[in-house]
Amino acid sequence: MDPLVVVVSQLATGIGVLAGAMLVKSAMDRPMAGPGQWRPPRCATCNGTGRVTCLCARWSDGDVGCRTCAGSGRMVCSSCGGSGTGRPLPIRLNLRSNR
Repeated sequence: MDPLVVVVSQLATGIGVLAGAMLVKSAMDRPMAGPGQWRPPRCATCNGTGRVTCLCARWSDGDVGCRTCAGSGRMVCSSCGGSGTGRPLPIRLNLRSNR
């Protein structure tokens, strides 16, 4: 195969990958819900990130890392379960029929 053909095909592949990445990024930057539509509230504990500072980072003397955070110093938020949005509290309703 001619070296020029190889270089051109690699260049075309690279441009295609960059164009695809730009398309995905532009789709991710757009809000999913339009104005006036309901959006779930952000978690007040993690401010919507889904991660909080791990206990090993809070109480350590500089060394960070445990099984919970895998050495990152951040663990899954216990309030939202890592989703970043508020979760409704489960409530049991006891309804009695008047019949």
